[in-house]
Amino acid sequence: MTAFTITGRDGAARCGVLRTAHGPVETPTFMPVGTHASVKACHPAEVRAAGAQIILANAYHLALRPGVDLIERAGGLQRFMAWDGPILTDSGGYQLISLAGVAGVDDEGATFISPWDGSRLRVTPEVAVGIQSRLGADILMCLDHPVAWGAPPELAREATARTHRWAERCRAVSLPPDRLLFGIVQGGFDAGDRRASARHLGGLGFDGLAIGGLSVGESVADMEALTRACAEAMPDVCPRYFMGLGTDRELVALAALGVDMFDCVVPTRLARNGTALTWAGQLRLSNSERREELGPVDPDCDCLCCRDFSRAYLRHLFSSREMLAHRLLSIHNITHLCRLMERVREAIRAGRLADLRGEVEEAAGREAATPDRPG
Repeated sequence: MTAFTITGRDGAARCGVLRTAHGPVETPTFMPVGTHASVKACHPAEVRAAGAQIILANAYHLALRPGVDLIERAGGLQRFMAWDGPILTDSGGYQLISLAGVAGVDDEGATFISPWDGSRLRVTPEVAVGIQSRLGADILMCLDHPVAWGAPPELAREATARTHRWAERCRAVSLPPDRLLFGIVQGGFDAGDRRASARHLGGLGFDGLAIGGLSVGESVADMEALTRACAEAMPDVCPRYFMGLGTDRELVALAALGVDMFDCVVPTRLARNGTALTWAGQLRLSNSERREELGPVDPDCDCLCCRDFSRAYLRHLFSSREMLAHRLLSIHNITHLCRLMERVREAIRAGRLADLRGEVEEAAGREAATPDRPG
């Protein structure tokens, strides 16, 4: 029985509630990324105050350091990092792309070489689920095998078949009843293969399904088309999670296709580069005209940063290389994306998501004109 309830619809888009051991999550939702059990520069209470309901941590990185044994002795991730809400952990499958030079894969599992000390970490589907369970995550992800953009179709199909076999092995692992296990749809960059993967995994009885292996270099149009193919083939009453997406335009566009959950490093990465997310587009605080601007980063935002500090002050902090700049702008950017998802949920319930999407698209046009946009 799924822990997900749909509470409203607007076309393919839907809002709902996902129940976890550490509380409910209203969807669509954005999950700030805390790869190493820390959302960069932010205290957990600040992340919660920004509107985050659930965060993501990476089981691969945490298994390397500080190690699963230590976190387990500390009482699990929530106790270890002082976050009292739900946590989703990624299994490490994405590192087969991002760390391709130091990882190997075969039918039994993946072998990683630590970038810190050169030690080897062998991860099978069973080990991946076991690590995440020991970490105390609320939502566990299956080990999957994505491929990089431009991979030959035959390689993508081989990786997808391996992902399916691994998913079946993950599904067979015995877990505590309060843990949720998500499968990950692959299929490379072919819509038919994507649909087939979604149908196959949808028949295995997972608590949710993720759309993996996208936003890795393909065009936005291709990403949306492939996401649509996945979503249309997934079971209806099943939370759908797009892995690794975090711009206003993309979040609203994919929510309109029926995606319920998102994560990305964008808000904190942009913050470290001095870029603020605003309802009028992105704002580069390094620009010289910010020197004299005594108004808030975004006059329509009520976060700690916008409530107490000016653009001029933020620019001064960045120019002076003060760490407070990263903290304040990270809080703002996370707040912005969480508020955006609140607006998406409200728009779905009111049947006006298309109107909101139009507003976001208009702002994204101004965003596109912002120079030196970080990736």
